[in-house]
Order: sequence, then structure tokens, then C-alpha cells
Amino acid sequence: MPHLTSTKTSTSSTELRTGLGVPGFAHPLVAPAEWAELTRPGTPVHWAVLDVADGPGARPDPHCLEAAGRLRNAGVRVLGRLDSAYGTRTYGETVSEGQRYIDWYQVDGFLLDRCPTERATLPDVRRTVSTLRAVGDDAHIVLGHGTHPHPGYAENADQLVTFSGSWSDYRWSQVAEWTADYPPDRFCHLVHGVPGPHLEEALRIARWQGAATIWFTDRTDRGGRVDPWEAMPGYWDEIVSRIGTGVSE
Repeated sequence: MPHLTSTKTSTSSTELRTGLGVPGFAHPLVAPAEWAELTRPGTPVHWAVLDVADGPGARPDPHCLEAAGRLRNAGVRVLGRLDSAYGTRTYGETVSEGQRYIDWYQVDGFLLDRCPTERATLPDVRRTVSTLRAVGDDAHIVLGHGTHPHPGYAENADQLVTFSGSWSDYRWSQVAEWTADYPPDRFCHLVHGVPGPHLEEALRIARWQGAATIWFTDRTDRGGRVDPWEAMPGYWDEIVSRIGTGVSE
């Protein structure tokens, strides 16, 4: 199939433990059931993103603090969302927001959303990541490129989001050859608009492309008017049951 261009042989499908990377639900007051589901025993969540108000917000939100605490008590890693704006945000702005996330919500790491992909911006991202790790006690860092970046980014983060988009694009996507040099737990795919009957195909693509962290949903962006990540997929129970004990061919 067109999406498989790598001849990866280092990791067999039976060794791959797939888990969920939750890109961020609506506010806990708006989506209480969604946040509660992530704490259900046995739910295979690698991490969940807390986005209070396009970042940490201007002041602490007790509802978000409570939601984050419940996740951490359930063993779920909580990441604060920092908007990199494709490299246009300043170092000081990003680090300041990261510090507020730590002070107010005790997050375990960060998703640097809309992260740039070019080699030229790599030094700036490396500087930001190094500082966030220092202030966050070795914080878990996910770079949200949404596509394959320059390979150098893989040396500066715990995980890279190498796909973020629609099912119509994902089913024909191609994996960069350089990703074969890294284990699947270094990569994440976020896909919206995945129809229920195609869920197994989507999981198969993720395995073939070597991404161990995924978020598949049947929600769509409706032409950019709706956030497809803010609610649970309609097949939540099915996807949890499929990957809860690991996915294999």
C-alpha cells in the first residue's frame, strides 16, 4: 500500500504496545465524562493533554487542577499544551507558559503544538526543550509537528507527532525512511474522521509506520469549524478493547 515506504524490521508487531495520546478534550466542566473515562482502570493512555485556555490561561483553574490530579493519581501522564505557532512564539513566552503549567497544574511534561519542522529552527526548539526539561524535572516532551520533520528533531524530544490530520490523508500517507532508526514509542499519530468500519485499517497503518501512540476518532473538523479532538470518539469502548492488551497482527 502507498503508505508503507519503509522496510523496518527492527520491531515485530507482537512487541509493539499501542496506547492512546489524548490531544486534549474540552474543559472538564464541559466534558466531565471524557476526562473521567481516562481514569478507568486498564485504559491504555500514554498521555493526555491539558489545554486550559489555548495554554495555561491567565490564572489557575481549580477544575483543570482537579482533572489533572485525577489523571496523575490514575497513573496517566499529563502534558501542558504550548503553542509554538510554527516557530513564531518567543522563547520567553513559551518557557513562561511552561512554568505556569508546572506551578498551577503540576504537569508531567509538554506538547509543543504546531512545532516547526525545518532544520533552521532546530536550535531554537532544542533550547526551548532543554529549558522545559530543566524547569519541569525532566519533563516528557512531545513535539507536535503533524508531519515528518527534519530527523534532528528526534534527538531532542521523547516523542514526535509525525501525523495529525484527516483519515482521507492518513490512509494514503507515507512514512519517512529515517524513522526506521527509532523505536515505535518515539512516534505518535493523531487522526480524525476515521469511520468505525476502518478502525482496524487505521491501527494497521500505525503499526506498519511504527507509531505506538495514537488517537483515532470519528469526529471531524467540519471544514475547520469544529475541534475534532474535544470529545470522545463514538467507538471509544471498541478502541480501548482493541489496544488495551496490546495490538498484534
